[in-house]
Amino acid sequence: MSEIYNNAASELGAEMAAKRLTLIYGGGNNGLMGVLAETVHAKGGKIIGVIPQMLKDMGFAYKDADKMIVTDGMRERKAIMEERAHGFIGLPGGFGTLEEMLEIVTLKQLGVLEKPIVFLNVDGFFDGLLMQFERGYRERFIGEECRDLYYVTDSVTEAVDYIVR
Repeated sequence: MSEIYNNAASELGAEMAAKRLTLIYGGGNNGLMGVLAETVHAKGGKIIGVIPQMLKDMGFAYKDADKMIVTDGMRERKAIMEERAHGFIGLPGGFGTLEEMLEIVTLKQLGVLEKPIVFLNVDGFFDGLLMQFERGYRERFIGEECRDLYYVTDSVTEAVDYIVR
């Protein structure tokens, strides 16, 4: 993983802590989730982790969270994060990140939630996904009004400002 992603996660954590935003996230201690949580914690911010028991049992839970909610599975985890979060910022990540971000966009499209969503497009990470979205618009699988469901930026400051607006 490129250092640019770690730096973005660190910058996001510092910005969240500076603006006194509580990090509500998947509860992990590794990858960008771990970097984000460690930075929020180091900068005096508050952290609420939400992690499935199986991932906790595998040693992936961030031990210094202010609160750790342990769920039976991934679906319950996502439901709790959806309910408690003020908004969603997607950092670069793997299948889980992509699946969770697309589910949030879909829920907003369906009117189930009305919270801000940001793709933090660090180093063009989401460019391929955004090209797929564009094809969906062009082929009319996705309505033009859906462009307003999410915001894309490569700036941590813009991402946080969009969430707190």
